[in-house]
This record gives sequence, C-alpha cells and structure tokens, in this order.
Amino acid sequence: MASRYSYRDDASCRAAGAIARARGHYTRDELIEVCGWKTPRSRPLVAANTGRRVVEVTQRAFAAVDERTRMKALVELRGVGVPTASALLHFAYPDESPIIDVRALESLGVERKASPGVGLWLAYATSCRELAAAHRVSIRTLDKALWQYSKGHASRRRRARPCR
Repeated sequence: MASRYSYRDDASCRAAGAIARARGHYTRDELIEVCGWKTPRSRPLVAANTGRRVVEVTQRAFAAVDERTRMKALVELRGVGVPTASALLHFAYPDESPIIDVRALESLGVERKASPGVGLWLAYATSCRELAAAHRVSIRTLDKALWQYSKGHASRRRRARPCR
C-alpha cells in the first residue's frame, strides 16, 4: 500500500524538520512549509504567526519531555490544529511521531467528523508505533499505507453506494 502512495512529495518538509530539530525550533518559513504541505488551506492563518512567536512556541514544544505537552504547545500557533501539529512533530521526530489524518483513522476503523483532539492523537501515536514495530516498517511507511488504503477503499465504497 505504501508504495502506491501518491500524495505530494515531502522532501522539503523532511529537511525542514531535521534542521528544526537540530536547531531546537522551527522558523516561520519552515512552519509555513510544513503546515502548507499538510493543509494548504491553512497557509494564510499559519502565515499570520510572527517569527518570534513560532520560535517561542516550537522551542517550548521541542524542549518538552512528553508528547502531550509538545502537542498542546504547537496547537497554540494560529492555524495549527492537532493534524497539522502531528505533521510538525513527525518531520522533526520521524521515528517517533505519526501524522494523524482522517484517511489513516478511517483505515483503522475510526470514523471522525470533527478534528481530532490531543487525546486521540496520543492513542493513535501509540497504536501506530505498535503496528509499525509489528510489521517492521517505519512510522512514515505505515502513514503512507494507512492513507493509501483508505483512499482506495473509500473510493470503492462511494462508487458502490446506490443513488438516492
């Protein structure tokens, strides 16, 4: 499934995350890059964050020792919800942090209409780590497989529904 993944290339986000982690924070431009990759429509809101605010919040998030605190810090940024914060964490901590997405949740049997909260992300992250370890794949490979599985199966379900 992961090999069929056809979403936007994430090379620039991987580079931004690695640099941010080494530095100890994201810059405003890096934040806009990663957030725009995850959710392009949030770009104007994300761009409203000042460089100083981005450094302050992401420094605090990176310095935190637990994931809940990291996530709660990141969602303080304008235009950043849990799904986007999960992308920011993933690109900074690719071996530890999965990207939460409605498609990936759907692949695991979780139907979500509203944006997921921090608690759901924590449970999702734990489940993804367990699945990735059990199948001997990276978190990112699992992310891609879950996203692609949902994409393929959701489109079949839509076609199979009778007209009303």
